[in-house]
Amino acid sequence: MKTCLVVDDSSVIRKVARRILEGLGFAIEEAEDGQKALEFCYGTMPEAILLDWNMPVMDGYEFLRELRKLPGGQAPKVVFCTTENDVAHIARAMHAGANEYIMKPFDKDIVEAKFTEVGLI
Repeated sequence: MKTCLVVDDSSVIRKVARRILEGLGFAIEEAEDGQKALEFCYGTMPEAILLDWNMPVMDGYEFLRELRKLPGGQAPKVVFCTTENDVAHIARAMHAGANEYIMKPFDKDIVEAKFTEVGLI
């Protein structure tokens, strides 16, 4: 079973994402900020990461830059999940190493489509 790390400071978003991704066959781990997510990745590298942009302690962009520097850090497929919809934010995320992005609010169909596009399903 593939593991997906859901990184978002909102417990509601993490709960919704967990329900959707478990339904798609993923084992779920959660982190409420980028620092906790990075600490998780030091020990276990997930196959997928659903990543929020705006978080306290360490935001999604900073997390992604640090993740990609780790041994094995190029492997996870990272899907940014954000309310930021301008082209500059999306380009910045993709340049930092994101594989895809999802706009909030999202639903099962959107998550399934994006995870399929990056080869996780």
